[in-house]
Amino acid sequence: MTIRPKANQAKETNCTTHRSNHTWKFTEPMHRFSDLILDAGTVSQLHDVVSYYQHQDLLLNTWGLSERYAEKAGLAANLYGEPGTGKTMAAHAIANAIGKKLLLVDYAEIESKYVGETAKNLTALFYTAEAQEAIIFFDEADALLSKRVTTMASATDVSVNQTRSVLLNLLNDYKGMVLFATNFLRNYDPAFLRRIRYHIHFPLPDAEYREMLWKQYIPARMPCHVDYRELAEKYDGITGSDIANAVFTAAVSAAGNHEKEVSQIALERSIQNTIDAKSANHSYGLGKFTEAIKEHEQME
Repeated sequence: MTIRPKANQAKETNCTTHRSNHTWKFTEPMHRFSDLILDAGTVSQLHDVVSYYQHQDLLLNTWGLSERYAEKAGLAANLYGEPGTGKTMAAHAIANAIGKKLLLVDYAEIESKYVGETAKNLTALFYTAEAQEAIIFFDEADALLSKRVTTMASATDVSVNQTRSVLLNLLNDYKGMVLFATNFLRNYDPAFLRRIRYHIHFPLPDAEYREMLWKQYIPARMPCHVDYRELAEKYDGITGSDIANAVFTAAVSAAGNHEKEVSQIALERSIQNTIDAKSANHSYGLGKFTEAIKEHEQME
Protein backbone atom coordinates (compact mmCIF):
# COMPACT_ATOMS: atom_id res chain seq x y z
CA MET A 1 0.00 0.00 0.00
CA THR A 2 1.28 3.40 -0.87
CA ILE A 3 0.27 6.52 -2.70
CA ARG A 4 0.61 7.92 -6.14
CA PRO A 5 4.02 9.39 -6.93
CA LYS A 6 4.16 13.14 -7.34
CA ALA A 7 6.30 15.02 -9.82
CA ASN A 8 6.67 18.02 -7.54
CA GLN A 9 9.05 17.99 -4.62
CA ALA A 10 8.21 19.15 -1.13
CA LYS A 11 8.98 22.79 -0.50
CA GLU A 12 11.29 23.08 2.49
CA THR A 13 11.84 26.06 4.75
CA ASN A 14 14.46 26.38 7.45
CA CYS A 15 14.05 27.82 10.92
CA THR A 16 16.66 28.34 13.63
CA THR A 17 15.54 28.94 17.20
CA HIS A 18 17.50 30.87 19.78
CA ARG A 19 17.34 27.83 22.03
CA SER A 20 19.43 25.70 19.68
CA ASN A 21 22.12 25.93 17.06
CA HIS A 22 20.17 23.50 14.91
CA THR A 23 18.33 24.54 11.77
CA TRP A 24 15.05 22.63 11.65
CA LYS A 25 13.58 21.75 8.27
CA PHE A 26 9.89 22.32 7.62
CA THR A 27 8.20 20.99 4.52
CA GLU A 28 4.83 21.50 2.90
CA PRO A 29 2.87 18.22 2.68
CA MET A 30 3.21 16.51 -0.69
CA HIS A 31 0.26 14.12 -0.63
CA ARG A 32 -3.49 13.93 -0.01
CA PHE A 33 -5.81 11.25 1.33
CA SER A 34 -7.17 10.81 -2.19
CA ASP A 35 -3.71 9.56 -3.20
CA LEU A 36 -3.58 6.80 -0.61
CA ILE A 37 -4.06 3.14 -1.44
CA LEU A 38 -4.57 1.60 1.99
CA ASP A 39 -7.06 -0.78 3.56
CA ALA A 40 -10.23 0.80 4.90
CA GLY A 41 -9.38 0.23 8.56
CA THR A 42 -6.07 2.06 8.34
CA VAL A 43 -7.61 4.97 6.43
CA SER A 44 -10.43 5.24 8.99
CA GLN A 45 -7.95 5.58 11.84
CA LEU A 46 -5.95 8.18 9.93
CA HIS A 47 -9.16 10.16 9.44
CA ASP A 48 -9.80 9.94 13.20
CA VAL A 49 -6.47 11.68 13.80
CA VAL A 50 -7.53 14.45 11.42
CA SER A 51 -11.01 14.58 12.97
CA TYR A 52 -9.59 15.41 16.38
CA TYR A 53 -8.05 18.58 15.00
CA GLN A 54 -11.04 19.51 12.92
CA HIS A 55 -13.39 19.18 15.92
CA GLN A 56 -11.06 20.01 18.78
CA ASP A 57 -13.15 22.85 20.19
CA LEU A 58 -16.32 20.75 20.04
CA LEU A 59 -14.67 17.79 21.74
CA LEU A 60 -12.74 19.61 24.45
CA ASN A 61 -15.05 22.51 25.23
CA THR A 62 -18.63 21.91 24.02
CA TRP A 63 -18.62 18.21 24.90
CA GLY A 64 -16.45 18.77 27.97
CA LEU A 65 -13.70 16.24 27.31
CA SER A 66 -11.17 18.76 28.63
CA GLU A 67 -12.60 18.15 32.11
CA ARG A 68 -11.44 14.55 32.05
CA TYR A 69 -8.64 14.67 29.49
CA ALA A 70 -6.94 17.99 30.12
CA GLU A 71 -3.56 16.47 29.34
CA LYS A 72 -4.80 15.33 25.94
CA ALA A 73 -5.03 18.76 24.31
CA GLY A 74 -2.18 17.63 22.07
CA LEU A 75 -2.18 14.42 20.11
CA ALA A 76 0.46 11.78 19.43
CA ALA A 77 -0.07 9.05 16.85
CA ASN A 78 2.16 6.14 15.98
CA LEU A 79 2.23 4.65 12.47
CA TYR A 80 3.72 1.18 12.47
CA GLY A 81 4.29 -1.50 9.88
CA GLU A 82 6.86 -2.94 7.56
CA PRO A 83 9.04 -0.69 5.38
CA GLY A 84 7.35 0.59 2.23
CA THR A 85 3.76 0.37 3.47
CA GLY A 86 3.08 4.10 3.22
CA LYS A 87 3.69 5.49 6.73
CA THR A 88 5.66 8.56 5.73
CA MET A 89 3.29 9.31 2.88
CA ALA A 90 0.33 9.05 5.24
CA ALA A 91 1.98 11.60 7.53
CA HIS A 92 2.05 14.01 4.60
CA ALA A 93 -1.64 13.32 3.93
CA ILE A 94 -2.56 14.07 7.55
CA ALA A 95 -0.62 17.35 7.45
CA ASN A 96 -2.29 18.28 4.17
CA ALA A 97 -5.76 17.57 5.56
CA ILE A 98 -5.33 19.92 8.52
CA GLY A 99 -3.29 22.52 6.65
CA LYS A 100 -0.04 22.22 8.61
CA LYS A 101 3.61 22.02 7.69
CA LEU A 102 5.69 19.02 8.70
CA LEU A 103 8.83 19.24 10.77
CA LEU A 104 10.71 16.15 9.61
CA VAL A 105 13.04 14.84 12.30
CA ASP A 106 16.03 12.59 11.79
CA TYR A 107 17.18 11.36 15.18
CA ALA A 108 20.80 11.57 14.05
CA GLU A 109 20.37 15.35 13.75
CA ILE A 110 19.41 15.81 17.39
CA GLU A 111 21.53 13.12 19.02
CA SER A 112 24.66 14.35 20.77
CA LYS A 113 27.58 12.56 22.36
CA TYR A 114 27.47 15.07 25.22
CA VAL A 115 25.34 14.29 28.27
CA GLY A 116 22.20 16.42 28.30
CA GLU A 117 22.63 17.92 24.84
CA THR A 118 20.21 15.54 23.08
CA ALA A 119 17.50 16.45 25.60
CA LYS A 120 18.18 20.15 25.01
CA ASN A 121 17.93 19.64 21.26
CA LEU A 122 14.59 17.88 21.69
CA THR A 123 13.25 20.72 23.80
CA ALA A 124 14.36 23.24 21.18
CA LEU A 125 12.71 21.18 18.47
CA PHE A 126 9.34 21.16 20.24
CA TYR A 127 9.65 24.89 20.97
CA THR A 128 10.28 25.63 17.29
CA ALA A 129 7.46 23.38 16.06
CA GLU A 130 5.02 25.05 18.46
CA ALA A 131 6.06 28.51 17.24
CA GLN A 132 5.53 27.43 13.63
CA GLU A 133 2.33 25.48 14.43
CA ALA A 134 3.80 22.50 12.61
CA ILE A 135 3.33 18.76 12.96
CA ILE A 136 6.42 17.00 14.30
CA PHE A 137 7.18 13.79 12.43
CA PHE A 138 9.74 11.34 13.82
CA ASP A 139 10.61 8.67 11.26
CA GLU A 140 12.30 5.48 12.50
CA ALA A 141 11.07 6.56 15.92
CA ASP A 142 12.23 3.40 17.70
CA ALA A 143 15.70 5.00 17.88
CA LEU A 144 14.21 7.66 20.13
CA LEU A 145 11.45 5.76 21.95
CA SER A 146 13.44 2.65 22.84
CA LYS A 147 13.43 1.19 26.31
CA ARG A 148 15.22 3.05 29.07
CA VAL A 149 18.42 1.63 30.54
CA THR A 150 17.82 -0.17 33.83
CA THR A 151 21.46 -0.70 34.80
CA MET A 152 23.38 2.51 34.17
CA ALA A 153 27.07 1.85 33.69
CA SER A 154 28.17 4.93 31.79
CA ALA A 155 27.43 8.58 31.07
CA THR A 156 25.80 7.45 27.84
CA ASP A 157 23.26 5.39 29.79
CA VAL A 158 22.47 8.42 31.94
CA SER A 159 21.98 10.54 28.81
CA VAL A 160 19.65 7.97 27.23
CA ASN A 161 17.38 7.87 30.27
CA GLN A 162 17.44 11.65 30.60
CA THR A 163 16.41 12.03 26.97
CA ARG A 164 13.52 9.59 27.37
CA SER A 165 12.27 11.38 30.49
CA VAL A 166 12.44 14.78 28.82
CA LEU A 167 10.54 13.50 25.80
CA LEU A 168 7.79 12.05 27.99
CA ASN A 169 7.33 15.45 29.62
CA LEU A 170 7.37 17.21 26.25
CA LEU A 171 4.64 14.90 24.96
CA ASN A 172 2.53 15.58 28.05
CA ASP A 173 2.79 19.35 27.64
CA TYR A 174 2.77 19.77 23.87
CA LYS A 175 -0.50 21.10 22.45
CA GLY A 176 0.19 20.24 18.85
CA MET A 177 0.44 16.97 16.90
CA VAL A 178 3.34 14.55 17.00
CA LEU A 179 3.57 11.65 14.55
CA PHE A 180 5.90 8.70 14.97
CA ALA A 181 6.67 6.02 12.39
CA THR A 182 8.49 2.77 13.02
CA ASN A 183 9.19 -0.68 11.64
CA PHE A 184 10.11 -1.97 15.11
CA LEU A 185 7.41 -1.12 17.62
CA ARG A 186 8.55 -3.94 19.89
CA ASN A 187 11.54 -1.76 20.82
CA TYR A 188 9.35 1.01 22.30
CA ASP A 189 9.49 1.80 25.98
CA PRO A 190 6.08 0.93 27.54
CA ALA A 191 5.75 4.47 28.89
CA PHE A 192 5.61 5.81 25.34
CA LEU A 193 3.03 3.25 24.29
CA ARG A 194 0.76 4.63 27.01
CA ARG A 195 1.39 8.26 26.08
CA ILE A 196 0.56 7.78 22.40
CA ARG A 197 -3.18 7.93 21.74
CA TYR A 198 -3.31 6.25 18.33
CA HIS A 199 -1.37 3.20 17.18
CA ILE A 200 -2.17 2.70 13.51
CA HIS A 201 -1.07 -0.46 11.78
CA PHE A 202 -0.03 -0.39 8.13
CA PRO A 203 -0.45 -4.00 6.97
CA LEU A 204 0.87 -5.48 3.78
CA PRO A 205 -1.58 -5.06 0.88
CA ASP A 206 -3.82 -8.00 0.00
CA ALA A 207 -4.42 -9.17 -3.57
CA GLU A 208 -7.07 -6.51 -4.23
CA TYR A 209 -4.79 -3.67 -3.21
CA ARG A 210 -1.77 -5.21 -4.92
CA GLU A 211 -3.70 -5.20 -8.20
CA MET A 212 -4.52 -1.52 -7.67
CA LEU A 213 -0.87 -0.78 -6.97
CA TRP A 214 0.36 -2.59 -10.09
CA LYS A 215 -2.11 -0.58 -12.15
CA GLN A 216 -1.04 2.63 -10.48
CA TYR A 217 2.67 2.23 -10.96
CA ILE A 218 2.63 1.07 -14.58
CA PRO A 219 2.26 4.29 -16.62
CA ALA A 220 -0.38 4.35 -19.31
CA ARG A 221 2.26 5.35 -21.88
CA MET A 222 4.62 2.50 -21.05
CA PRO A 223 4.25 -0.26 -23.68
CA CYS A 224 3.45 -3.53 -21.94
CA HIS A 225 0.99 -6.41 -21.83
CA VAL A 226 0.27 -7.30 -18.23
CA ASP A 227 -2.19 -9.51 -16.43
CA TYR A 228 -2.62 -7.39 -13.30
CA ARG A 229 -4.73 -9.94 -11.52
CA GLU A 230 -2.16 -12.67 -12.06
CA LEU A 231 0.64 -10.46 -10.73
CA ALA A 232 -1.42 -9.54 -7.69
CA GLU A 233 -2.36 -13.11 -6.83
CA LYS A 234 1.00 -14.69 -7.62
CA TYR A 235 3.20 -12.39 -5.57
CA ASP A 236 2.18 -11.64 -2.00
CA GLY A 237 4.08 -10.33 1.01
CA ILE A 238 5.11 -7.24 -0.94
CA THR A 239 4.55 -3.51 -0.48
CA GLY A 240 3.66 -0.62 -2.74
CA SER A 241 7.30 0.43 -2.61
CA ASP A 242 8.35 -3.05 -3.79
CA ILE A 243 5.93 -2.85 -6.73
CA ALA A 244 7.11 0.64 -7.68
CA ASN A 245 10.73 -0.52 -7.69
CA ALA A 246 9.89 -3.62 -9.72
CA VAL A 247 8.17 -1.57 -12.42
CA PHE A 248 11.09 0.87 -12.56
CA THR A 249 13.85 -1.75 -12.76
CA ALA A 250 11.94 -3.82 -15.33
CA ALA A 251 11.46 -0.73 -17.51
CA VAL A 252 15.15 0.19 -17.26
CA SER A 253 16.15 -3.34 -18.22
CA ALA A 254 13.80 -3.36 -21.22
CA ALA A 255 15.10 -0.01 -22.46
CA GLY A 256 18.69 -1.14 -22.02
CA ASN A 257 18.02 -4.30 -24.03
CA HIS A 258 16.30 -2.26 -26.79
CA GLU A 259 13.03 -4.11 -26.27
CA LYS A 260 9.83 -2.60 -27.62
CA GLU A 261 7.82 -3.25 -24.50
CA VAL A 262 8.12 -4.23 -20.86
CA SER A 263 7.06 -7.83 -20.61
CA GLN A 264 5.26 -9.48 -17.73
CA ILE A 265 8.21 -11.85 -17.47
CA ALA A 266 10.47 -8.86 -16.82
CA LEU A 267 8.13 -7.54 -14.15
CA GLU A 268 7.94 -10.93 -12.49
CA ARG A 269 11.72 -11.24 -12.54
CA SER A 270 12.09 -7.85 -10.88
CA ILE A 271 9.53 -8.46 -8.14
CA GLN A 272 10.96 -11.92 -7.46
CA ASN A 273 14.39 -10.35 -6.93
CA THR A 274 12.84 -8.13 -4.28
CA ILE A 275 11.10 -11.06 -2.59
CA ASP A 276 14.36 -13.03 -2.54
CA ALA A 277 16.16 -10.10 -0.92
CA LYS A 278 13.46 -9.83 1.73
CA SER A 279 13.67 -13.52 2.44
CA ALA A 280 17.41 -13.18 3.00
CA ASN A 281 16.81 -10.42 5.50
CA HIS A 282 14.23 -12.04 7.78
CA SER A 283 14.35 -9.31 10.40
CA TYR A 284 10.63 -8.65 10.53
CA GLY A 285 8.60 -9.19 13.68
CA LEU A 286 5.24 -7.48 13.38
CA GLY A 287 3.54 -10.20 15.40
CA LYS A 288 5.33 -8.92 18.48
CA PHE A 289 4.31 -5.42 17.36
CA THR A 290 0.64 -6.16 17.74
CA GLU A 291 1.14 -8.15 20.93
CA ALA A 292 2.89 -5.19 22.55
CA ILE A 293 0.06 -2.82 21.62
CA LYS A 294 -2.64 -5.15 23.00
CA GLU A 295 -0.71 -5.78 26.20
CA HIS A 296 -0.34 -2.09 27.04
CA GLU A 297 -3.87 -1.19 26.01
CA GLN A 298 -5.09 -3.71 28.56
CA MET A 299 -2.90 -2.13 31.24
CA GLU A 300 -4.63 1.26 30.88
